[in-house]
Amino acid sequence: MRRLGFPGRSIAARLFFAAAALSSVVLMIAGLALTEYYRRTAEDVFEQRLGVYLRAIVADVSESGEDGRSGPGQLGDPQFELARSGWYWQITRLDDEAHEIKASRSLFAAKLPKLSDLHVPAETGGVRRGVALGPDGRWLRIVERVIDVGDTGVYLVQVAATTEETENQIARFRWSLIVAFSLLAIALALATAVQVSVGLRPLKLLQRELSLIRRGERGRIESAYPTEVAPLAEELNLMISANRDIVERSRTQVGNLAHALKTPLSVIVNEADAAPSPLAAKVSEQATLMRDQISFYLERARAAARAGAIGATTEVAPVVAALLRTFGKIYGERGVAFSGEAAAELRFLGERQDLEEIVGNLLDNAGKWAASEVRLSVALENAEAGRSRLVFTIDDDGPGLAAELRAQATRRGQRLDETRPGTGLGLSIVAHLTADYGGALSLDDSPLGGLRAQARLPGL
Repeated sequence: MRRLGFPGRSIAARLFFAAAALSSVVLMIAGLALTEYYRRTAEDVFEQRLGVYLRAIVADVSESGEDGRSGPGQLGDPQFELARSGWYWQITRLDDEAHEIKASRSLFAAKLPKLSDLHVPAETGGVRRGVALGPDGRWLRIVERVIDVGDTGVYLVQVAATTEETENQIARFRWSLIVAFSLLAIALALATAVQVSVGLRPLKLLQRELSLIRRGERGRIESAYPTEVAPLAEELNLMISANRDIVERSRTQVGNLAHALKTPLSVIVNEADAAPSPLAAKVSEQATLMRDQISFYLERARAAARAGAIGATTEVAPVVAALLRTFGKIYGERGVAFSGEAAAELRFLGERQDLEEIVGNLLDNAGKWAASEVRLSVALENAEAGRSRLVFTIDDDGPGLAAELRAQATRRGQRLDETRPGTGLGLSIVAHLTADYGGALSLDDSPLGGLRAQARLPGL
């Protein structure tokens, strides 16, 4: 649509500009048509007025010869008395050599041009109509007729008037029409804007409801919508319901798979430990590795299913506070202090157990290596496409991690040190969980001297 000249991708803008363009074209055509109609009407009235004067003079000359036109006042229009007023009449005798002329005082001793000399054809009845340059340099509309009154003579009767008055009337009408239609166009534009706003209001309401569902404040679309939008709302409700069903089925299947695999592996490990031997040690080692990998991928599968769920949100502050208290107690014996907080309004677009898994692993890793302090902070930043990100920053004052080992620490199933308790897969799990939520994990040097871990997750 951008190629057609519509601004952006806004439906409201497209509707508004399309309606405005169409209204402008219609008003322009209507204005031209009305102006042309008024012009023809004004010219017809002007022609009729000249015709009335011509018939009046012809009648007088026919009754009493040219002597019958003894004074121009008999036409009843004072403009024939005013010099160069633009309104003239003239009677010219054609059947004598002198071609005696009588004219209105407004001609002021000048003469009107003859249309016959300009090769203007005569109409039915002998009347000629045309436009010629007058003695005062203005264009005149002239009507003339030759009459034969018998013994009295043959006369050319002419009546002329400037077209300025008619043109001025047309110009005034045109400008009045422009002003009126401009105001009408503005009124139509405002009406169109209101109409578009009212017409698209259901879509804005639908957007707000979807936002509430995404935030977890509502389970489905509940408002009543017009006939055109109602099917879309219903389809969205069905899609949300289907999404939740898929997530629940995925959780159930992943849980079943976890129980189905972990039990045989535990049996293998126990049997291997019961009969010590090099083979048993190798079997136990590989079975333990398999169990860790199964736990890792099952957790990823659960997180991926939860990340795809619609409407799951978690308050960040309670989770952060609980984790800080827990790890503060766990590592308190080593003298490691945990500090930090999160704003009460921050929300994570995901489920609580995933947030606990991500932040808990980062705090656990920091607590294992810290000398005396672990600090946590949570900030909200705007990412691309207007989406917000929660940035969890965990700093410790431990030995840190060399730059060449940071990427290795987040690889699948990679453990860098065997001297600390646990599986050692915490950073790897966090990296993959954040990726499942469309986020990222980064490792850097901490201002406290140790390692800084930053996890970016979708938030509100």
